[in-house]
Amino acid sequence: MKNKILALMIVILCFSVLAGCGGESAAVKVKVGEVTRSVFYAPEYVALSQNFFKDEGLEVELQTIPGGDKTMTALLSGAIDVALVGSETSIYVYQQGADDPVINFAQLTQRDGTFLFARKAEGEFSWDQLKGATFLGQRKGGMPQMAGAFTLQNKGIDAGKDLTLIQNIDFANIAGAFASGTGDYVQLFEPQASIFESEGRGSVVASFGVESGYLPYTVFMSKKSYINKNSDTVQKFTNAIQRAQLWVKEHSPEEIADAVLPYFDKTDRNIVISAIKRYKEQDTYAVNPVIDDKEWNNLLDVIENAGELQERVPAGKIVDNSFAEKAEASIKSGAAK
Repeated sequence: MKNKILALMIVILCFSVLAGCGGESAAVKVKVGEVTRSVFYAPEYVALSQNFFKDEGLEVELQTIPGGDKTMTALLSGAIDVALVGSETSIYVYQQGADDPVINFAQLTQRDGTFLFARKAEGEFSWDQLKGATFLGQRKGGMPQMAGAFTLQNKGIDAGKDLTLIQNIDFANIAGAFASGTGDYVQLFEPQASIFESEGRGSVVASFGVESGYLPYTVFMSKKSYINKNSDTVQKFTNAIQRAQLWVKEHSPEEIADAVLPYFDKTDRNIVISAIKRYKEQDTYAVNPVIDDKEWNNLLDVIENAGELQERVPAGKIVDNSFAEKAEASIKSGAAK
């Protein structure tokens, strides 16, 4: 009798174990730090709202860490696993001789996301109109500022002589400074540009993204040690981003706005639609996570022009396209729906 009871208990235990094994396995947590909250990063929010990360078995914990330096500090210290930030930050870390370099593994945006906003737009815009004006630019050494300087130089404007350049205002306070009356022109991201247009504060007259060309502007990156230890997680993360990029490509600004609005609860829907439409029209959102050599070399040109580059770092040193290439090859457009 005792043997029968023991056998029955073993059978029950086995079924319990099998049932547990057959259930959903615990999601892998990934701590992500984004350098700012912006519709510029729409595919990231799509990956969250459409459960693309969840489908890959990941639980993404997203936090906003204003400033590239602060975001990179969080990554290097281990406070976050993955950073969404300008790829120039990985170059700066490499130039400092880091033992554990930061590796770019998935591109999110492929153009600068800022626009030239004029307080008083008169007639057809010409870049020469900036001469003699006061220009409220972005923080020195950051990609927005470098893309802006690169564009001005290409347009024959010497920022040190032809205009009054202000670039000592923190990123978070630039829009407020312009709203209070500082500057004739300002360099703005969306949705702030669309917000200012709706408030009658001026209008967008040019795009620094279009003028500075394609480059790996904002990229998901992590420490090499994290990637080596968590390659499966990094691949799943990149798969989710590729699905989100295809989803954004195949859906309207209105549909994308509805998908990302939970992350912009204080922003009017029409403003979000306007911002996304502007970014889609100029091909800002990357359609795959791969960083190609042409984009990388253009990035180096922009940084070198700004005097922030010690050496032209080959992409192979701090770019790993293996995850992006695998995601692009395996995920077709239909999988994004």
